[in-house]
Amino acid sequence: MSKPILLLNCGSSSIKYQVIDADTEDVVANGIIQRIGDESGSIDHTYQGQTHFQERGFPNHGRALKVLVQVFDDLGPDLSQVVAVGHRTVHGGDRFRSTVIIDDAVLASLSELSPLAPLHNPPGIAGIEAARAALPDVPHVAIFDTAFFGSLPPEAYTYAIDIDLAAQHGIRKYGFHGTSHSYVSEKVAAFLGRDYRELNQIVCHLGNGASISAIRGGVAVDTSMGLTPLAGLVMGTRSGDVDPGLHAFLGRQLGFGLDEVDALLNKKSGMLGLAGVTDFRDLDELIAQGDERATVALDVYCHRLISYIGAYLAVLGRVDAITFTAGVGENSPAVRGKVIHRLAELGFWLNDEANAVRSKEPRIISVPDSPVTVLVVPTNEELAMARQTIAAISA
Repeated sequence: MSKPILLLNCGSSSIKYQVIDADTEDVVANGIIQRIGDESGSIDHTYQGQTHFQERGFPNHGRALKVLVQVFDDLGPDLSQVVAVGHRTVHGGDRFRSTVIIDDAVLASLSELSPLAPLHNPPGIAGIEAARAALPDVPHVAIFDTAFFGSLPPEAYTYAIDIDLAAQHGIRKYGFHGTSHSYVSEKVAAFLGRDYRELNQIVCHLGNGASISAIRGGVAVDTSMGLTPLAGLVMGTRSGDVDPGLHAFLGRQLGFGLDEVDALLNKKSGMLGLAGVTDFRDLDELIAQGDERATVALDVYCHRLISYIGAYLAVLGRVDAITFTAGVGENSPAVRGKVIHRLAELGFWLNDEANAVRSKEPRIISVPDSPVTVLVVPTNEELAMARQTIAAISA
C-alpha cells in the first residue's frame, strides 16, 4: 500500500509542494503557487505527466492552501490518501534539533523564534496553520533547516560578543540548508560504499543561496551560514561575509537605516550586486563577451569558497570527499574547475573530462588516485523531508 506524503515549502510569497510516495519514493505530483499577496498570482500543478496552469489572486497563505486543496480535488491526486504533511521550517533556534510533530505548543515556539528569521518563519507558520485547517485529520511534521547543525560544538557556534546578551537572545551560529547537507553527505557515503561514520566530508551547497559544511563521521562540526542565512559564501543576491562595521559605516556616511542595510545585503548584493545577474549561465555569457565585472564576480565567488574549503580542511584535519550540489554546484563545471584546480596542492585532483560531463546522476569528477575524492551529487531535499516525516510519525 502506498504512503503519499504532502510536502510544503512556504516562502514569503510562494508555496512549493510535492506529493511523494514514501514506499516507492516516487514523486506523484508537484507544483508551485507564486505571488501570494498579489492580485495576479498563479499556480502550476503537475500530475501524471500533465502540467496545469491557472492565473488567480492569492491574498494570503490561507487562501492559497484552500485553492491548492481544491486543485488536488479537481485534478488529483486524492489528498484523502495522504498519511502526513511535512513542512520545511527554516529556523528551529536551539529548541528544535530534530524533526517534530506539530502541535499548538510547537507553533507557539515557532512564533517566539520568528525574530531569528523574520523573512522565513512567519510565512512558514502561516502555511502550517492553513494546512492544518485544510487537512486536520493527518499529522503535520516540521523539518528544520537548522536541525542538522544542532551538533556544532560551542567553539564553532559561539560569537565573541557579550556572553549574557547572546544567551538571553539566542545569538549564535545555527546554520541552514541542513536537510540538503545531511541528505548529500549520506548519499556520498552510500555511493562510495563507505561507512558514513568513518568519512570526513566537505559539502558545498551552491544554489541561489549557498552554504558549505564540515562533517566529521556523519556529524556536522562547522558551517558557513550563521544566525541568519546571510553569512558565509557569496550568493545570488546575498553578500555573504562582510565586515560587521559596514552596517555602521552605511548608517553614518549614507544615512542608511537598518531595513535599508538589510535589503542591500540580502536582496541587492552577491552576484547581482557584482555582475548584475544571478544565473550562472548568464554570467558565463558575460565572461565570454569580455565583461570585466562578471569576471571579477566569478573570481570573488570562487575565492570565498576556496577560503572556506581551506578552513574546513584545517578544522577536519583530513578530508576524504568534497561534494558539489544544488543548482550551481551541480551545473557549473566552470565553478568546480576553478575551485578544485586551486586546491590541487592540497590533494584535490580534478579529472577535467569528468567535470565537463552533464548528468543528473551522482558521479566522481576527480582522478582515480586523487587523495580527496571530488563528487557531484544532486540534492533532493523533498525526498529527505519525506523520509524524516515518515520517521517522525512512525516513532
